[in-house]
Amino acid sequence: MLIESADIAKRVGSRSGSNQGLSLAIAFVVIVVVLALALGVTDAREVERTDRMEEGLVPVRDLRGAVRAEVALPAPTGEGTLSVESAIGSRRSVRRFDEEPATLEQLSQILWAAQGVTGEGGFKRAAPSAGAKYPMEIFVIAGQVEGLEPGIYWYVPSGHYINLLTPGDHRNELCECALSQEWVRDAPFSLVIGGVYERTMEKYDERGVRYVHIEVGAIAENVYLQAESLGLGTTLVGAFYDESVRELLRADVSPLGIMPVGMPLR
Repeated sequence: MLIESADIAKRVGSRSGSNQGLSLAIAFVVIVVVLALALGVTDAREVERTDRMEEGLVPVRDLRGAVRAEVALPAPTGEGTLSVESAIGSRRSVRRFDEEPATLEQLSQILWAAQGVTGEGGFKRAAPSAGAKYPMEIFVIAGQVEGLEPGIYWYVPSGHYINLLTPGDHRNELCECALSQEWVRDAPFSLVIGGVYERTMEKYDERGVRYVHIEVGAIAENVYLQAESLGLGTTLVGAFYDESVRELLRADVSPLGIMPVGMPLR
C-alpha cells in the first residue's frame, strides 16, 4: 500500500509539473500575442499620424504657429436669468435660425459653457473629463458675430480667448461637409467639437475612446442649456464627413460634433 501510494504521488507530481509547464507556455504565447497586437495598434496610429501630416494637417500642439490673430472675449457671467430646471424643461433642438447676428458676449458665454475654466489654477473645466485629461478642442466657424471678423477660430480655455486660424466666412463649406444640412449654413456661428483621443488613451488605453465620446455628450448638453438660457437655439449634428471637416479646420483632430448656434426663427 505504501509503495502504491508513493507511485500515485509520483504520477500526480509528474502530471502537475507537466501542467505547470503547459500553463507557462500558454502564458508566454498570450504575452507575445498581446505585445504583437499592441505594437500593431501603435504602428497603425503612427502611420495615421504620418498620413495626416502629409495632408498638411497641423497637430494641436503646433496650432499656435498657425494663428493669425488673437481675439479677447468678454468675461463670461456666472449669473443667468433662467434656472437649470427651466432650461432643461424648455430645451429643444433648433434647426431654423433667424438672420439676426450673434453677439460676441453670446459666443463668449457659449464657449465658456463648452470648455471654460471653472476652477482655481486653470485646472477644472465646465464639462467633466475622465482623469482630467481634457481631450477636446473647440473650434468656431463664425459668419455673423457682431464685432468679430468672419473666420475659423480655435478656443483657448486657459485664457478665455479665440485664435483666428483662417479668415473668411466658411459656413457654406462646413454645410457641405455636413451633408448640406442648411442649419449649419444659416446659423451665425457653429462650434466644431474635435477630440484628441491620445490624451485620454494615454491613461486609459482603448477604454479611453469611450470616455472621449461620453465627454462630447457632456459638452453638448452644456451648450444646449447655455443656449436656452441666452434665448438662443442649437442642435448637435453628427452627420458629416470627418475628413472634410478636418481639412477645413486644417487641424489634426477627430471631429466629433457640430453645433450651429443662433436665434431661433419664431
